Amino acid sequence: MYDDFYGFSGRPFQLTPDPEFYFESNTHRKALSYLGYGLAQGEGFIVITGEVGAGKSTLAAHLMATVDRQRLTIARIVTSALDGEELIHVAAHAFGLDVAGHDKAAALATIEAFLQEEARAGRRCLLVVDEAQNLSFGALEELRMLSNFQLGAHPLLQLLLLGQPEFREHLRTSPDLEQLRQRVIANHHLTGMDAAEVGAYVEHRLRCVGWDGERPSFDRALFDDLSDASAGIPRRINQIVNRLLLMGEIENSAHLDREMLAAVLADMSADAPTAPEEPEAARVLAEMDVADGAPVQTVEAGRAAIEEALASRDEQISELQQAVIELAEMKGTANAADRPDDDEILEALGEAARRIASLEARVDEQEQMLRHTLTMLIEWFEGEDPQRAAA
Repeated sequence: MYDDFYGFSGRPFQLTPDPEFYFESNTHRKALSYLGYGLAQGEGFIVITGEVGAGKSTLAAHLMATVDRQRLTIARIVTSALDGEELIHVAAHAFGLDVAGHDKAAALATIEAFLQEEARAGRRCLLVVDEAQNLSFGALEELRMLSNFQLGAHPLLQLLLLGQPEFREHLRTSPDLEQLRQRVIANHHLTGMDAAEVGAYVEHRLRCVGWDGERPSFDRALFDDLSDASAGIPRRINQIVNRLLLMGEIENSAHLDREMLAAVLADMSADAPTAPEEPEAARVLAEMDVADGAPVQTVEAGRAAIEEALASRDEQISELQQAVIELAEMKGTANAADRPDDDEILEALGEAARRIASLEARVDEQEQMLRHTLTMLIEWFEGEDPQRAAA
């Protein structure tokens, strides 16, 4: 979108984690210190928590990109509402292991044999589990059992759990997780960046795509406002600065000031939904007849509804991105009569980009709502007291 206008070699504020853009803020430096300490122990669990967008996945990606693979084998899984048996198979797949069928015992034997083989080759193994707040008690117990694998007196597997604040609280207070708590050897909660780091973070990401320090230029006070608006959360900063750079392109301005930031924040506030939209899975749950029970197929219906809703949202974003590309290509059409003027193109591009940014900004919120609803649905079926669980 605005990359050509500013002469960037890529997208500096993409929302997906990329270790190439890793920025070591104070809180991320502390997290790496805890990670280093935990990995040096060679056993147990390391736990890193933080708000949505705080940089947990980026931290894990940075670790995976910089670790010595001759000494440490890393696998990473992103969890949804998996039960214990499903998690075992997902873990096996993450390490590249082929387990036929759905035999849990066979999967565990395959994992143990692999871990022993890696240990004999002089490599330790780390399993990174992202979105750990989605894990059921049964799944957490299976992870704890995996951490019991040993070769002689040497542990074969360490685990790094990444989760949102509710996982931190659950792990701290749940009496059912006492055994797992005793295995945690290091933990850190990622906070927002300090106000003084926000400007350095923005400039760091810009330099990663060839920023010359001048185009764009910034009001220094703008970064204070950005810090307040984002609470220092990296993904929120990325969302806001994406919109700010787009506004700069639309207004043909290489200098970005506080007034432009205020306009962007006002636009984003107007784009935000006034009330959460009810996911399809939530509707399925609400319509369940608790008194009479519901067929097990309803779980699959809820899961399918979630996947359908996520796919629909991604399709909308894809269509808008394609529209942006087609509009940009129209400018180079050979027939001058069919060529729209620059103002029309910029206006259309701006509108499409705003819609894309709005959809992307709602991805995390809606996905968490969907996942939480499915977790409720599954717990309803698995709980000992369905009436109380659904209440």
